[in-house]
Amino acid sequence: MKTRGRGGIASQAIACGGGPWPPHVLLGIGLALLTSAVSRGAEPDVPSPDAGGAAPATARWEAEIADFERQDAKSPPAENGILFVGSSSIRLWKLGDHFADLPVINRGFGGSELADSVHFAPRIVLPYRPRTIVLYAGDNDLARGKSPEMVREDFEAFTRVVHEVLPETRIVFISIKPSPQRWALRSKMRAANQQIRAVAERDPRITFVNVASLMLGADGEPRAELFQADGLHLSAAGYRLWSSLLRPHLE
Repeated sequence: MKTRGRGGIASQAIACGGGPWPPHVLLGIGLALLTSAVSRGAEPDVPSPDAGGAAPATARWEAEIADFERQDAKSPPAENGILFVGSSSIRLWKLGDHFADLPVINRGFGGSELADSVHFAPRIVLPYRPRTIVLYAGDNDLARGKSPEMVREDFEAFTRVVHEVLPETRIVFISIKPSPQRWALRSKMRAANQQIRAVAERDPRITFVNVASLMLGADGEPRAELFQADGLHLSAAGYRLWSSLLRPHLE
């Protein structure tokens, strides 16, 4: 039986099986249920935890997630849409400029990791009952010391949270991008992408979109024109490239 309310959906997500769950993910989802039942006031910012299974520093996003919930209460997005979720590459994407003909919803929150999207799924993913989820994260995870294996585990946790409640929802993962600022992490990015691609190849509901190879120039390094001056966030040209690669998977 499908439960429509926020609390019901979240509870269903936890009640279903499907482990093993990484410890930090299991704790994170439990905390999401607790925070959804209390006041939505802003929480103090906290530093990102060290790698090694610690719970993600989700309290830093509480004000932003609560703001999404206020928007939803005033104007609920229609079900069966296309939900974009993840870190700043999602948050800064002007979806209306590229996908004006599609029912898109942007729930990106900058600086977040994959585990954060798992943690907040009961509040900003499952309630929309989207037909497709576009996910970009993993970039910050590796920069903060997580291993490719941990990134893949968090991705698998996200897919389980979604598919245990919404078994027919498609998940489209955009590969971790090679950026000038984080070029030193390219071997870890490549390994994480390979592992997530392997997960996608085992499940027809999951699509891996490889943007990484087309973001490199003839010299094998990131194309500067695809990035802002900080060498990390995408430029308008970068978003045009991503949108062109993604669109065939949304129509």
